[in-house]
Amino acid sequence: MPKSSVKKSAVSHQRAADVRGTNGVDELTYEQALAELESIVAALENEQRSLDESMALYERGQALVKHCAKILDKAELKVKQVSGDTLTDFEEAE
Repeated sequence: MPKSSVKKSAVSHQRAADVRGTNGVDELTYEQALAELESIVAALENEQRSLDESMALYERGQALVKHCAKILDKAELKVKQVSGDTLTDFEEAE
């Protein structure tokens, strides 16, 4: 195997290890987490990756989805508290 292939493979595995899990997810704002999630989706859709790297990206994406959902749940609770536990449907102006 040529040296360049070995080096490229090692870089891919390192990148996969870097994104695996929830490292730093809890410190991200909603906007940061959503932007990273969008880039992961684009990378998985548009780029050819090894199975290991794809799985690491998927795991990171799942952690980001859970983090975004948690932030949205907190925001909904805050809105309910401010509005007295009654949420009304949004109606667009015509």
